[in-house]
Amino acid sequence: MVTKVNDALTSLAAKSPKPSQDEVRSTLQGLGVEAKDVEVSISKTPTGLDVDAIQGSVKVEKSCVIGQVREGKVAVTLQPVLSTGKCFVGDQG
Repeated sequence: MVTKVNDALTSLAAKSPKPSQDEVRSTLQGLGVEAKDVEVSISKTPTGLDVDAIQGSVKVEKSCVIGQVREGKVAVTLQPVLSTGKCFVGDQG
C-alpha cells in the first residue's frame, strides 16, 4: 500500500502541485480502499488561505500509510494507528 499511495499522490502532484482535500480523498479512495479508511487533512485554513502541505492517510489493519504533498513533492511514511483508531489527531473536516 505504501507504493500505491506514493505512486497515486505523485501522479496527482504532477497535475496539481497543491491539491485540494477533495482531490486527495478521491485519489486515495481510487486505490480501492473503503472510504472509512481514508483520512485527509484540510487544504484551506479557517481564514481561507491555502495550507503549505496536505496529508492523506490510508488505514491498513493496525498501520497508517500517510502521504504528504508539499509544492508538488510527495513524502510517504508508515505509522501505527492512534489509540482512537484513526490516523490523524482531531477533526480534519
